[in-house]
Amino acid sequence: MTAEIPRLALAAPASGAGKTTLTCALLRAFQQKGVKPAAFKCGPDYIDPMFHRQITGAKSGNIDLFFASEDLARGLFCRQAAGCGLALIEGAMGYYDGVASSDQASAWQAARALAAPAVLIAQPRGAALTLAAALKGLLEFRPDSRIQAALLNRCSEGTYRRMKLLLERELGVPVMGYLPELPECRIESRHLGLVTAQETEDLRRKIQLLADQAARTVDLEGLLELAQSAPPLRGDLPAVAPVACRKPVIALAQDRAFCFYYPENLALLEELGAEIRPFSPLEDGELPADADALYLGGGYPELYGETLAQNRTMAESVRRAVESGLPTLAECGGFLYLHQAIEDREGRRWPAAGVFPGLCRPTGGLRRFGYVELTAKRDNLLCPAGETVRGHEFHYWESDDCGGDFRAEKPLSSRGWDCAHAGQTLYAGFPHLYFYSNPAFAARFVQAAADWNRKRQEDKETKRGERT
Repeated sequence: MTAEIPRLALAAPASGAGKTTLTCALLRAFQQKGVKPAAFKCGPDYIDPMFHRQITGAKSGNIDLFFASEDLARGLFCRQAAGCGLALIEGAMGYYDGVASSDQASAWQAARALAAPAVLIAQPRGAALTLAAALKGLLEFRPDSRIQAALLNRCSEGTYRRMKLLLERELGVPVMGYLPELPECRIESRHLGLVTAQETEDLRRKIQLLADQAARTVDLEGLLELAQSAPPLRGDLPAVAPVACRKPVIALAQDRAFCFYYPENLALLEELGAEIRPFSPLEDGELPADADALYLGGGYPELYGETLAQNRTMAESVRRAVESGLPTLAECGGFLYLHQAIEDREGRRWPAAGVFPGLCRPTGGLRRFGYVELTAKRDNLLCPAGETVRGHEFHYWESDDCGGDFRAEKPLSSRGWDCAHAGQTLYAGFPHLYFYSNPAFAARFVQAAADWNRKRQEDKETKRGERT
């Protein structure tokens, strides 16, 4: 597919420059100008795309060149941004930072793959000419840096006027605006992202204030013109067809406790013929009655241990379904929920679904953080032995038994470990899987759901025949 999509990559010298805040401010500011935007996040990040979607209402997804080839990434980008007048691609960490201190899967590599002009976000605090030297280093570090403009963040009007002249003289690229320090709009950085509806509303208010400020102090027309200079983009998606005639229903845990899903994963399941049926382990009494498979994604079950424990009918419904052989995929937080109990930060232990014996407890820090390539050690629900899929781990809780049916290997590293429980009807473990890195995993999951659906229909016919 080929598409003409105006686009910009927003990057920075390092984390903490305010990329997410400025991205959201620009998304909202362009919306107010009548431009329909889409947003993308580089890297294996659920929280920032959630932030983009919930706070600005923009379409949002991931661009990750560890999970996807450049051609596939272009195809996914074109499909997700279709119908939008602008796409903003938010980088992660520093511009050139990728896998294992390389530039693989970096924001720079994404900007190159998507032929996107890059805009550097910099803070002039504590530096003047030295900031020009640092940014010039970024411009010249790679021959094709793609950097074509800069924005200043947390910068006063007077400082901006001086720095604009200095940076444009030294760098040869335009400085296209700034955001001042707005204490009333400060957004605290934390690992858990959006938690409550009240918090979400407060963040919307802050982003609206930032967008109003951007409309005054950022050259939105200039940025849009720069975005429109991006050439037509061509990418391809793998040929995908439904695996069964009848649509099987995949019950998807989706609420405040379970919300970490790649949109690309869900889209692929639907392309393969599945119907996604959301439900809430926090609020619903039991699984959807017509569920043919269960997908328990990551999220924050440790924050909602008491509520999940009090909803015993749901926990029992999940336990019975898994133990009866309902095809089940549980990642990270979903894996936690299948344990006997979850311990919270205060040391309280809350009963969970009870599929696995033992406890999940906080560790006080990240465990096995980052990209992994998983290789199956035995035939299972998702693949035969020896098959591989890519994913990532990101968790602050640990299990008494992480499983050992897959081998996880860190890219560009000798590190590896055994992980995940995998049988003929179940995958459950800490790694989050990215289906487009091996679509056969998703196809086997949907096929298992279709087989369950057929068995369920046959059982209904048998019971109907017995009654007559």
